[in-house]
Amino acid sequence: MHRFSLRQLEYLVACIDHGSTARAAIALNVSQPTISIAVTKLEDQLGVQLLRRHHSQGVTATASAENILPSARALLAHATDLQRQVIPTDDKVSGELRLGSFTTLASSVLPRLVNAVSREYPDIHLRISEGTQDELLEGLNSGQLETALLYDLNLPDDILKTELLELTTHAVLPNDHSLSDQEEIDLIDLASEPFILLDVPPSRDFFLGMFKNANLSPKIVHSSPSMELVRGLVGYGLGYSLLVSRPSGDITYDGQPLCIRPLKNTMAKSSIVLARHRGLRSTQIMTLFSQLAQNAIHRSASPDL
Repeated sequence: MHRFSLRQLEYLVACIDHGSTARAAIALNVSQPTISIAVTKLEDQLGVQLLRRHHSQGVTATASAENILPSARALLAHATDLQRQVIPTDDKVSGELRLGSFTTLASSVLPRLVNAVSREYPDIHLRISEGTQDELLEGLNSGQLETALLYDLNLPDDILKTELLELTTHAVLPNDHSLSDQEEIDLIDLASEPFILLDVPPSRDFFLGMFKNANLSPKIVHSSPSMELVRGLVGYGLGYSLLVSRPSGDITYDGQPLCIRPLKNTMAKSSIVLARHRGLRSTQIMTLFSQLAQNAIHRSASPDL
């Protein structure tokens, strides 16, 4: 006999996500006492405290709640799948997908995926979070994210990956750079020049590793976690950079033209992957999104990613 119900888990997760029983009650369209009583009963049944109640300041999850939260989210997601299979109301697939995206992919890749979902499955709602790799991995580990767009760089073994597209590193130069007439650029020809580093993990280590593998030392004059700031500084001739993502149109936000050239004699490649935690079994919506993402990226694969 189970000591808890799915409804109790739903209320617990809502309290944690919304930070208070009052906001959880509004989101679930039930009364606040209903949620409070259910969660308190769940704590009694499990014999642990799950929420810290802060007077007039909402609630936070205890260590016990954090421990069961990924499993609770997975159980609720699969209960929704089961209900959809047992009680099909129509052919429409509906529900929510908690999707994360690495910062540099959010603008170049994510819009076409959102568009593909809205066209094919308009009743699926994407709850999108943008962040660094560490932030997204934390979201996958906690269950706050079901899947995330990442680069396949230094991902842990407990992350399952579906490759969407392999990209090669390119040099970003001012449009009037002395090497702009070359079809390919040798990294050694750039090493002594001012380098503008995309300073966000794991991209930072990836690019610096390229210099290390070539026994070179970059001359870093500026660094930024913003890809567009990096491109903008290059556009004004303040240095060159190395990037993997390539927005459509080789021009900065404020109209400065850029020269983009592939690197010569380098094996430095990176793949865009759709990642999920090994402990989270794929739901119907996650499976459909993965298939849709593979099709959408492959159809539009070009140097402009």
